[in-house]
Amino acid sequence: MDLTTIWFLLVAVLFTGYFILEGFDFGVGMLLPVLGRDDRERRVMINTIGPVWDGNEVWLITAGGAMFAAFPEWYATLFSGFYLPLLLILLALIARGVAFEYRHKRPEASWKRRWDHAIFLGSLLPAILWGVAFANILRGVPLTADHEYAGGLLDLLNPYALLGGATTAALFLTHGAVFIALKTVGDIRHRAATLAVRVGVATVVLAVAFLTWTLTIRANTAAVALAATAALALLGGLAAAHARREGWAFTGTAAAIGLAVATLFTALFPNVMPSTLDAAGTLTATNAASTPYTLKIMTWVAVIFTPIVLAYQGWTYWVFRKRIGVAHIPRH
Repeated sequence: MDLTTIWFLLVAVLFTGYFILEGFDFGVGMLLPVLGRDDRERRVMINTIGPVWDGNEVWLITAGGAMFAAFPEWYATLFSGFYLPLLLILLALIARGVAFEYRHKRPEASWKRRWDHAIFLGSLLPAILWGVAFANILRGVPLTADHEYAGGLLDLLNPYALLGGATTAALFLTHGAVFIALKTVGDIRHRAATLAVRVGVATVVLAVAFLTWTLTIRANTAAVALAATAALALLGGLAAAHARREGWAFTGTAAAIGLAVATLFTALFPNVMPSTLDAAGTLTATNAASTPYTLKIMTWVAVIFTPIVLAYQGWTYWVFRKRIGVAHIPRH
């Protein structure tokens, strides 16, 4: 296996890790006005992700950095053609991060309510737009022979991409509900588990429809197998949630998201951004890659530092592994 293929796989792994980990962050944020009946319950929900949400975003930063260094042509075309959706994602993530830090600075209910809205929108927009972006990457976009994006915003808002956005939002919503059930005690835990099953039914329908449509656009045997396994993992996670086995439920939804992302990257390879205008404009893992020397240096850096980062993040999750409830939140 050459270094180009290895780095394509590493970029895929980084985005997979990001969507699994940040996915439940988005889900918790979207559920804040739904499950949080009062301020103490909303504080419980925020505290479930408080120690880890910023660490989860490191996966996105690393994925973007790896794409920039290993596939500069892919990075340049993606960030120029998808400028507005990616800018909206960035602004939403900034607003959400600021909301986490500032929500508790003042006691007024109106102050907290405004920041709660920022958390909700800062979770909802990326959850939708990431699905729109990756669906367009897989479907193909209008690229010239010089790999320049020749379309507009409306080209990105096609039915397939919108279905992709709805699917990722529903997946993250289900994943977040399961995570809340896993990390809390008391009434909020039971309401989250019940909601996960109810939302999960719609998620299954959307996910099956999106993956089926995906396989009609680009497919190979491995992608078909991964898509089928993703659907089974999601069903298994919902069954576990119904049985109140939150650990297995979270494993199921995490596996479903990971396998769904793997399906997209497997169906895409060896392309990284297909062109719908000119076949010469299609970016592949080969013509978008950096020089072999650059990839070699990056590989050594990844071998040294990746285990350190994984160990640190794993330690963080272990330290903050216990469940919490309203009894742990002091009254103001």
